[in-house]
Amino acid sequence: MITTLATFLYNIIFNNIPLLYGTVGEIVTEKSGSLNLGVEGTMAIGAVFGYIIGCWTNSLLLGVLAAFVFGSLCGALFAFLTVTLQANQNVTGLTITTFGVGFYFFVGNGLGSDWPVFFESEAVVKAFEPIHIPFLSDIPFIGKGLFSHNILVYLGIAIAVLMWWYLKYTKVGLKLRAIGENPAAADSVGINITLYKYLNNMLGSGIMGIGGYYMGLKLSGSFEGTCWINGYGWISVALVIFANWNTAKAILGTLVFGFFNALQVSKGALAYTFPNVLGWLADIPIQLFQALPFIITAIVLIASSVKKNSKSGEPAAKGLNYFREDR
Repeated sequence: MITTLATFLYNIIFNNIPLLYGTVGEIVTEKSGSLNLGVEGTMAIGAVFGYIIGCWTNSLLLGVLAAFVFGSLCGALFAFLTVTLQANQNVTGLTITTFGVGFYFFVGNGLGSDWPVFFESEAVVKAFEPIHIPFLSDIPFIGKGLFSHNILVYLGIAIAVLMWWYLKYTKVGLKLRAIGENPAAADSVGINITLYKYLNNMLGSGIMGIGGYYMGLKLSGSFEGTCWINGYGWISVALVIFANWNTAKAILGTLVFGFFNALQVSKGALAYTFPNVLGWLADIPIQLFQALPFIITAIVLIASSVKKNSKSGEPAAKGLNYFREDR
């Protein structure tokens, strides 16, 4: 019984940490006043380039750096179109999603039999294995669930906490939040709006790219004609609202959404272990569990639209292009 629950908790975190990367990256982007709906495409670009370069160099670190760099380039493209050229942010984000996913398939299908085999990159495979933390990993139940994960899980949590500190307590972070709330006022006191938007769009998109790379590693780099990201980018956009634009709260949001995602993996084991309480899980079609995260996403969006929170962390100028001449 304890083993089943520990495995379920482990799956919640292991399978859904990419949501944290996507959500934190989008929060950083939106705090600058930019609404980037290209999370799905950015994660796909980070996934394919991070995986290929990581495997070719046999280095997890270089794979992470590649995913971050190519994700950042997506952010730079978004900033160029929406900040410099003043293009519509919604349309631009959707375009990046379409381009990113399409490019993912273009590269995968183009490489064909030359597609890198994950298990042939021994250093990457070893680096992605769970890390045993003395004492903590040996704690009954929570040891396996919380303290027996690979390095990218802990990196994602560290980035979420670091971005929370960056946005809340640093001078640069405060200037960024000022731009997201009132760019005209920020501009009037000498803050370089364009520079801040470019840098933070690139930073946020780079974080998304790492999340995409994680998805590729989690699926052992198996390219079978479906996109690794599989809607996680869209769920991340909804998680931003659930976390109230707070990167630390995004950790909790990932666990909540991850719970429903993990059900489709562990429903059989849970039904077998707890037949009197959870036996009914075995009779529910797997398709419903696959749809649950998206159903919850829709509920969150509807609830946030119906009930506006006076303490919302949503930037007031989010999604609005800034025209300096109108100041």
